[in-house]
Amino acid sequence: MNLMQVVEDKNMKKDVDSFGVGDTVKVHVVIKEGDKERIQIFQGDVIAKRGRGLDASFTVRKISFGIGVEKIFPLHSASVRKVEIIRSTKVRRAKLYYLRGLKGKAARLRDER
Repeated sequence: MNLMQVVEDKNMKKDVDSFGVGDTVKVHVVIKEGDKERIQIFQGDVIAKRGRGLDASFTVRKISFGIGVEKIFPLHSASVRKVEIIRSTKVRRAKLYYLRGLKGKAARLRDER
């Protein structure tokens, strides 16, 4: 085992839930304001996952006051405390970038049966 593998194994989270593209998730993120910390929840649809190992990240999209907001979260970051799966959906794409051009009911994803 080389040195890079040792460092990755040490820093990777062990309790990561398996979620996929198309799932609706709540991401609990630590926000630091001055000397205080608080947890803020970002809820939306996972539109992309990329990377593997310590470099893995995922993109979450939500609509906030009629405007689309996307955030990219590193999967093994210390600032991401927890990822809750709200609902799973059935999708036929690895990346759901086409949701950026849709509005309202057209942007809904089909529930998994």
